[in-house]
Amino acid sequence: MAVPAHDERDFEFATRYRLPIRTVIASQRGAYEEVRAPWTDAYAEYGSTVNSGEFSGLGFQQAVDALASALERKGLGRKRAQYRLRDWGISRQRYWGTPIPLIHCADCGDVPVPDEDLPVVLPTDCVPDGSGNPLNRRPDFLECKCPTCGKPARRETDTMDTFVDSSWYFLRFACPDQDRAMVDERVPYWLPVDQYIGGIEHAILHLLYSRFWSKVMRDLGLIGIDEPFAKLLTQGMVLNHVFSRRTEKGGIAYFAPDELSLEHEASGKVIGAKALADGQAVEYQGVGTMSKSKRNGVDPQGLIEEYGADTARFFIIFTSPPEQTLEWNDAGVEGAHRFLRRLWAFAFSRRALLDETRSPEWDRRIALSEAPGAFRDLRRDVHAILKQANYDLGKQQFNTVASAAMKMLNALEKLPALCDGAAAPAERVCHIEVLRESFSILLRLLAPITPHIAHALWRELGFAGDIVDAPWPEADESALARDEIELVLQVNGKLRGNIRVAKDADHAAIERIALEDPSARRFIADQPVKNVVIVPGRLVNVVV
Repeated sequence: MAVPAHDERDFEFATRYRLPIRTVIASQRGAYEEVRAPWTDAYAEYGSTVNSGEFSGLGFQQAVDALASALERKGLGRKRAQYRLRDWGISRQRYWGTPIPLIHCADCGDVPVPDEDLPVVLPTDCVPDGSGNPLNRRPDFLECKCPTCGKPARRETDTMDTFVDSSWYFLRFACPDQDRAMVDERVPYWLPVDQYIGGIEHAILHLLYSRFWSKVMRDLGLIGIDEPFAKLLTQGMVLNHVFSRRTEKGGIAYFAPDELSLEHEASGKVIGAKALADGQAVEYQGVGTMSKSKRNGVDPQGLIEEYGADTARFFIIFTSPPEQTLEWNDAGVEGAHRFLRRLWAFAFSRRALLDETRSPEWDRRIALSEAPGAFRDLRRDVHAILKQANYDLGKQQFNTVASAAMKMLNALEKLPALCDGAAAPAERVCHIEVLRESFSILLRLLAPITPHIAHALWRELGFAGDIVDAPWPEADESALARDEIELVLQVNGKLRGNIRVAKDADHAAIERIALEDPSARRFIADQPVKNVVIVPGRLVNVVV
C-alpha cells in the first residue's frame, strides 16, 4: 500500500527498517503527527486527507473520486467496480434441502416438472442413517412418469444447498403468506434490510450470494432494488485457550476446559495445564477461535446455571466492540456478575426511599432543573453519560454503552443516603426525584443488555408498565448546563491546579480567583505578576 501510517503491514515494514512514516489521513481522533507503536486501528479510520498536495482536505469518497479522475486524465487507469463470483455447485446428495424439480427420462432426457405440479414436496418420514440419500430408496417419491412422453421416469433426488434458500429468505419475510409467487408488492416497503450482521464467513459467502441472487431477481423484474442490505456489521470471533496432546498414533487430541487444571503466572496469565483424568501435562497452544474441533468452546448453559443469562450477555457485550475479536476470560465473567450484584444491592438498599414516590407528598415536589448541590451534579453526570451512550449506540459501539451503565451506577453510589428522615422535606423530595429519574435511565440503558434484571427491578421499584414499553431515555440539555465551570490554572505556562468560576464570570473575577488560589500563590510567592492570560472556558495562565 506504501502508506505506513495507515496500513498495519506497511507500518511494521517501515518500523523495522526505520523508514519515514508520514500521516496522510486525519481521522476524528486526530491527525497523528507522530505515529507510534504499537499499531492501533485509529490510524486506519476514515477521515480527511492531509500532507497530500493538491488532494489535501478531501473526505474519503472525495479523495477516491479525485485520485481516480487524475489517473484517468493521465492515461494511467480508470475507476471500475469488479466482482468475482466462483462457480457455485448448488446440488448435494442429501435428503433435506429444496428439491430440484427435474425428471429424468430415458427418451426425453432431463425434463422440468410442469408448473401445475409444483412444488415438489419431500416425504416427511425419511430418516437419514448415513448410508446415502434415503430418497433413492423411496419408490413412492423416486418413480414417476415423464411429463413429455408419459413413459416411466425417475425423479431427481439431489436437493439444493441451503444457500439457495438463505440467499433470498429475507425477501420472503415481507410477504410470508404469498402462495402464488416468490414475492409481491410488499417487498419495496420493507427492503432493503437496514442492517446485516454476520461473521467474516458470512461476508464472503452468504452476503455475496445474496447480492448475486437479488440482482438476478432484479433482472427478472421480480424486485426493484439493486442491493438487498443497507449496512454491514462484520462481528468478531470469540477466542479461547487451546490445549492438546499428541496421541500414540501421532495425531492431535484436544482437551475441553472442564477436563483440565490450569497453571497460571503470578499475573494470572495461563502458561500450561494438566489433564484431570491422568494428571499429565498437556501442551498449551495459546488462544484460538472457539470451535468444536479444538474443543475450546464454553457451554453457555453452564454460565447461565452458575451466573444467569444476564451476566453472560453483559460480559460478552462489555468485553469487546462487536466487530473485534473477543478473548474469553473467566475472571471477566466474575467481574460482570459482581457489577450486576452491586446493581441489585443498590436498588434493594434504596427501595424504601423510592417507595415514597407513591405518597401524596409527590404533589409538592420541586422541579428537577432546580435541584441543589450534589443532586444537580449527579443529574449532570448521568445525563452526560447518557448523551455519550446514545451517541455510541448510533455507532454500534455497544461495549461503551455497557461501560456507561457502570459509570452511572458509580455516580449513583456517591449520592449520600437520606433514608433516615433527617433531611429537610424539600431536600428529601428532591433526592427521591433525582434518584428515581437517574435509576430509571440506568435500567432502560441496561434493558437491551440485561433484560431479565432490568425488567425485574423496573417492576419491583414501581415504575409504570413494563420496561420494554418505556420510552428510550434522551439526555436533558438543561441538566448538562453548568452554573460553574472548571478552568486549568497555570503559572508561567506550567500546570499548577484547577479553579472553579461562575459560568458568566467576567475577566476581573476570574483573575481575582486565580491570584487568590493557594496553588498559584505558592508558585507566585513575592514575584510581581506581569500578566494574567485567560482563554475563555479553558485556562488561566499567570505570568510572573
